[in-house]
Amino acid sequence: MTRVPDATHLALFDTALGACGIAWDAAGVCGLHLPGADRARTLASLRRRHPRAEEGAPSAPIRAAIEAIGALLEGMPVDLGDIVLDLDGIPEFHRRVYAVARSIPPGRTLSYGEVAQRLGEPHSARAVGQALGANRFAIIVPCHRVLAAHGASGGFSAPGGVDTKRRLLEIERARIGSQPGLFDS
Repeated sequence: MTRVPDATHLALFDTALGACGIAWDAAGVCGLHLPGADRARTLASLRRRHPRAEEGAPSAPIRAAIEAIGALLEGMPVDLGDIVLDLDGIPEFHRRVYAVARSIPPGRTLSYGEVAQRLGEPHSARAVGQALGANRFAIIVPCHRVLAAHGASGGFSAPGGVDTKRRLLEIERARIGSQPGLFDS
């Protein structure tokens, strides 16, 4: 059963990549948008996804989430796993994919196939990609840390596409699979 949503709020906040947008309700974060071409486009994108949302002052947990997201985008190895998400209306398979993606630490990656293996569904790599393509919590659910086979980037549905995915991985000094990272000593 889908619950009746609480009032949804939204806000823009500045990061090293530009203005991100966040939407939340009483259950938690219900959307995160990476920067668009400018603040107006990011806000418009956020409003399209959350048409009834009103701009509001972030609560303490949302302020903490904003600070953690900002720190991650500045290159700090911050774990966003404690940020509470409102997963209402998200299919169960997607929730399971998101849980695996959230277990990938900053600077590490998995392939779509490895996520499928961790789910116990080794032939579902394509479905994993589709679930991540529907991710409305980009970087909190770090879909940028999931790559195609052999370290290929795969797709990325956030603004900037694969270039943004690559930039996020660079910020995190990502290690592709078991290969040493660029900045490993």
